[in-house]
Amino acid sequence: MPDQTVIKYDRNGDSETGLQPWDPIPAEQLQSGSPLQTAHTYFDSADGHLTTGVWDCTPHVMVAGPYPVDEFMIVLEGSIIIEHETQGARTFRAGDCFIIPRGTPCTWRQDEYALKYFAIHNNNDTPLQSETNLNAILANPDAELSIVTQHDPTLYESEEPETGLLLLYRDPSGKFQAGVWDCSPMKRVATRIERSELMHILEGSGSITNSDGVVFNFQAGDTFLVPAGMGYQWQNDEYVKKIFCSYTP
Repeated sequence: MPDQTVIKYDRNGDSETGLQPWDPIPAEQLQSGSPLQTAHTYFDSADGHLTTGVWDCTPHVMVAGPYPVDEFMIVLEGSIIIEHETQGARTFRAGDCFIIPRGTPCTWRQDEYALKYFAIHNNNDTPLQSETNLNAILANPDAELSIVTQHDPTLYESEEPETGLLLLYRDPSGKFQAGVWDCSPMKRVATRIERSELMHILEGSGSITNSDGVVFNFQAGDTFLVPAGMGYQWQNDEYVKKIFCSYTP
C-alpha cells in the first residue's frame, strides 16, 4: 500500500473545487450578522478529534460563551477580535498565528471579511466549562525559545542539532499542543511519525521524505501537514524555524 504524503495548504483551497459553502451558522449562536462561510477540509484524523483546513467568512458576532474546541489559527486576510469575558479584547490580523484553548470565555467578533488556516482539536471526553484563566494565545515568532538540552543521538544521521522550543499550549489530555520551534542543520533517521503535525515555516528550507521515497520540499511561508503514521525523514541543510500544532492519537 502506498505511503501517505505531506499535505500542502493553499489559501484558495482545493485546486479543482476551491472553497465550498458550509452550512449557515445557527441563528441562536449569533449576536449579529448573517455570515456566509466557505471552507476546504484538508485533513480529518481517523478518530475524529482533529480537523484542519482553510476557512473564510463575512462579518458577524457570535454569542458569548466558553469556546467549544481547541483551535489553532493562522490569519491570512482580514482580522478577528476575541473579546474575553474579563480580560478585554485582542485583535489578530493577517500574518498572526494564535490559539484559543477550549473553555476560554469569549466572544468571536469579525468586523470584516477574514480568511484563515485552522486546526480544530475536538475533545469531548470532559464536559465543556468556562475557564476564566484561559485566553487566546498569540504565537510570537520573535519570542525567546528555550534550548532543548536532551537529544537521543540515535534519532539522527547527522550530528545532533541545536534546537529551541517555546510550548504555547498543551491541552489537559497532553495530546494536542502548539508552539514555536527552531533547529540548526540536521538529518533525522527515517521513521514513522506518531503525531499529525501542522507546520508553518517562518525561516529556512528543507525536505521531508516518506517511506516510498517521495520528497516534499518546503521553504519559508509554506504551511503543510504531516499525517500520523507516515514514513518520515526530516532534513534541513540550513537553519529552520516554524510555528506548529500537533495531535497524537
